[in-house]
Amino acid sequence: MANQTQIDQITERVERLLLRYEELQRTNELLTEQVGLLTQERDSLKSRLGAARARVDALLERLPESSGHGHKTTAGTES
Repeated sequence: MANQTQIDQITERVERLLLRYEELQRTNELLTEQVGLLTQERDSLKSRLGAARARVDALLERLPESSGHGHKTTAGTES
């Protein structure tokens, strides 16, 4: 009888471990999917940042060179 009780306890623990394993697998799949989405979002934001930098650089190139009487600030006023 003691052997049967031990077998029952081991069986119960194994079943709980299997359930926990399945839960962890599902959680891991969801986290992997989330990492993929965040990676895509990051890459998109990096691309947009690069494009914005290129536009700002192009605008800066179009600004006239400053004369000896002061320089232009980002607000377009002389300082």
